[in-house]
Amino acid sequence: MKHTVSVLSMFQQDQEIFNILLEIVSEGIIVVDHHQKIMEVNEASEVIFGYNKKELMGRDLNLLIPSNYHKSHAIHFEKFIQKGKRRKMNEATDIYALKKDGTIFPVEIELNPFSIYNKTYIMALIRDISEKQEIKKNLMLRTQALQSANSGIVITDALKYDNPVIFFNSTFTKLTGYSEKEILNRNCRFLQGKDNNQESLNVLRKAIKKGESCQARLRNYKKDGTMFWNDLYVFPITDNKGIVTNFIGILNDVTLRKKAEEERLLLASIFDESLNEVYVFDAKTLKFINANHGAQKNIGYSLEELKQMTTLDIKPNEDEITYRKTIDVLLKNNVVKVKFESEHKRKDGTTYPVEEHVQRSRLNGKDVFTAIVLDITERKNYTTKLENKVEERTLQLETALNKEKELSELKTKFLSLVSHEFKTPLSAILTSSELLSKYTLEEHQEKRDKHIKTIIDKVHFLNNIINDFLSVEKLETGKVNYKFSNFKLSKVVNEAVYDANMLLKEGQQIMYPENIDDLSLYQDEKIIQLILSNLLYNAIKYSPEGSTIDLRIEQNEKITTITIKDNGIGIPKKDQKHIFERYFRAHNVINTQGTGIGLNIVQNHLENLGGTIHFESEENIGTTFIITFPNSATP
Repeated sequence: MKHTVSVLSMFQQDQEIFNILLEIVSEGIIVVDHHQKIMEVNEASEVIFGYNKKELMGRDLNLLIPSNYHKSHAIHFEKFIQKGKRRKMNEATDIYALKKDGTIFPVEIELNPFSIYNKTYIMALIRDISEKQEIKKNLMLRTQALQSANSGIVITDALKYDNPVIFFNSTFTKLTGYSEKEILNRNCRFLQGKDNNQESLNVLRKAIKKGESCQARLRNYKKDGTMFWNDLYVFPITDNKGIVTNFIGILNDVTLRKKAEEERLLLASIFDESLNEVYVFDAKTLKFINANHGAQKNIGYSLEELKQMTTLDIKPNEDEITYRKTIDVLLKNNVVKVKFESEHKRKDGTTYPVEEHVQRSRLNGKDVFTAIVLDITERKNYTTKLENKVEERTLQLETALNKEKELSELKTKFLSLVSHEFKTPLSAILTSSELLSKYTLEEHQEKRDKHIKTIIDKVHFLNNIINDFLSVEKLETGKVNYKFSNFKLSKVVNEAVYDANMLLKEGQQIMYPENIDDLSLYQDEKIIQLILSNLLYNAIKYSPEGSTIDLRIEQNEKITTITIKDNGIGIPKKDQKHIFERYFRAHNVINTQGTGIGLNIVQNHLENLGGTIHFESEENIGTTFIITFPNSATP
């Protein structure tokens, strides 16, 4: 103890200057003697380790080192004392320290030996790098996510000559068979081989030249020469000056899908081009494989019922031996088609005369027969009725074609929407990621936090879009399975408001509802939270900074009513009748990011749960949404 006092007196010979030097250094400073006793600490060290100065003075340095490192630390300390040379921050890695509360955390340490009156002391500069390590970990996770993606991904440098590849993931290598040396710093056209006159390539080249996103289906070639169909999506990345710096390419091998599409098109052409009954059945078992709508309508059986039957089940006057003798000639390849008259029996027991045109086809590697069946009742008895029937079928076909056109337009609109809504946040994520690497100094922490928040916000936005699209798909296909349970309404409100608070603009606030702690529901908890979150997000998005969003909840014996009122831009009167239509967006929000499907999802869920939604809105004044749903759902 006398030794400690003497050293302290030496340090305190000019205490005021010494204290100033200690405290102007942002890193933690700990001074120890050659026995590793703590002689002096600064205020930053107290913050880092959680001890006050009195608790550290004169204590062994092992107090601040995890116990499993004590032995190795003693060895390294002895070697350092013997060398007597300064060790910089970056000369040692994987160093950990111990806080007062037991927390173990990573640090960077610079060691500086010095002597006073022939006594050796060590001044340690200590920097807590927990946050730095976490950022590094997050960036590694994002890189790993790209590497583990099911799609091939490449990133090119648009600022360099010929737009060379600067990044690719492992899926790209597996898909193409090329090595790293054969991919990096080359233009992606090497995947085209000699097949460089494809029409879709012109679309791709024009888009890249204009710095636009596009989608193209290309014939590409692996290293071994195997051709595969590539559904390619290309997105430009721009800097804050609007200059395209990179392109991201997402590759998907759709060879099997295209083959399946071709097979479906074959069947579709058979079905769609015929105005009569069309059946497809197995050549060996005679079991039905498919039947068009006209066949199902006339015969009276559904497709599911027909798949359990054979063609003989609808032929009351045919035996198997005679029928096979008629059609088996097709299997000998010297007859293309057979034509004969027969009689069919409907599900209701009535019969009608038919003329059959049967030909052999191949489906999924096996022999099938395709039968085009004409109901010749009208031909034999009522020529006029036959003409009317043809006209009716023609109208049905026109209706089907119009519907197909409508679906095609909807698909185009969907792809355009996805491209637009993904491009902006992806650009922001990339830009912020690049800027993070430039801000390495401690005084840049505020800028680092800003870009990290941008990345988190944009990822959250993209995740919401994906969840919306998944919700639409489940609602369309009837795959939504509601899970009902009893829960406190306040729990759902707390979670929705908590998530919404993370998205609030400067000065915005949500007025929390009063007296809801005793309110309970028997409903699908996750869906109620989804509905509430969607409406809160809209209120935040379309309201200005400094505004208030009022959330009110009322409940009687049967119904819960939730009201969300904002003071935002409102909905134009002419757009209000379309507001729940999928992909519709009001004219005054075109420049605001969004998919136009959130309210459609909310309405569908509420209808499924027996609830309602309506609103009141005035442009530039605000909007109030009112939703109701039963307190107790019927599962």
